[in-house]
Amino acid sequence: MAKHPTLHPYADKLAFERIMLLIATFLQYPGIGCPDSDERTEADHDALQIVQTKLREVAIAYGVEFPEAYPAIPTIRKDLETLRRYGILHRRMYRWGYYLGTGAMNSEELQVAFHALASAAKYQGNPQLRRIYETLEKRLRGLDLELKGEFFYPVQQHINRAIVYTDPQEMMAKGQNKNNLFHQMDVLENAILRGQAIEISRHSDFYGKGRVGPIQVWPIQLIYYEIAWYLIYEHCENGHLAVGRLNRFSNDCKILNPAGRGLEAQQQSLKNAHKLLENGWGLNLGEPEDQQAELQGTLTFQTVKVRFFPPVTRFILEGDRRHPRQKIRRGPKDEFGNLLYVDYQVKLPPRSLQEFLLWVYRHMESAQLLFPPELVEKHRQAAITLVERFR
Repeated sequence: MAKHPTLHPYADKLAFERIMLLIATFLQYPGIGCPDSDERTEADHDALQIVQTKLREVAIAYGVEFPEAYPAIPTIRKDLETLRRYGILHRRMYRWGYYLGTGAMNSEELQVAFHALASAAKYQGNPQLRRIYETLEKRLRGLDLELKGEFFYPVQQHINRAIVYTDPQEMMAKGQNKNNLFHQMDVLENAILRGQAIEISRHSDFYGKGRVGPIQVWPIQLIYYEIAWYLIYEHCENGHLAVGRLNRFSNDCKILNPAGRGLEAQQQSLKNAHKLLENGWGLNLGEPEDQQAELQGTLTFQTVKVRFFPPVTRFILEGDRRHPRQKIRRGPKDEFGNLLYVDYQVKLPPRSLQEFLLWVYRHMESAQLLFPPELVEKHRQAAITLVERFR
């Protein structure tokens, strides 16, 4: 006698749609059911009730009509066990919200991305990344417990620290409101992606060039460099590219053309800006006329030569990729086989000479400018001034 086929628990159309929509809910709302605080009690938080509410919303969005109060909490709990049985959910507890797997990354890739995010949130002070990190850290606590603390252990961190306040919420909490461009990050980032021209206003000029007041620009990219966040931007009137520190602009940010010029134009300007950054030394992108000549390949670059003495020589030799056009030549050795000096040579656009000189100054008595003569004289005068201060 033939056996009757065993019906699957999800053979019924409604049951099948329910579990498929539950998966869709977890995909669209990762972390659903996460408590608002670390204090989790049945009285103030019922994760499955939140899942139930969102599941019904997703069903409506996909044109599926559930009966009233369907599915019940015990039914959802049964569906969660099914997802665990098939490996769609892990066996561990999801005390800080439900999510499926690691999305587009495997566990190792997710760990690397998580710690890069943690560094940017903690040390570079990116307020948006800080909020994302705090949310993700809650969601991944179960995974960290499963791995006995290995997932959260910071194997890698980028500890270059921002020297100014960057998070408006932190500024308010500490009574340190600076009224700068960090208060307009959402507007600024959207303008970058849409190629929108904006008007921003510089409230301070640290270089004595009188560049204060409003300017109309296309914002190109936000970059972090050494100690602070900067904005690469392009002047609307002449296409001149420049870099400015975010905290030196006021919190005024006005959109001038909501339609924007599109990503293609943004990408071309970004490519030009990074070509200038690669050519130079530091963030000064030069004046309009020289900048255009540089981008067209007609600007004459200046050869700069510095002699470094021990103990700095080892550090200079270590920097194989300090600049793409550098040349390093070892000097003679003493009777003990130690290098007497190392010559460092690089070709730079004239706009970068001052920033290069500042780098040389870091090495104090272990560095001597050899060429060009004007930089040699600047270095000599700086040494004389320093000696005079000690007198």
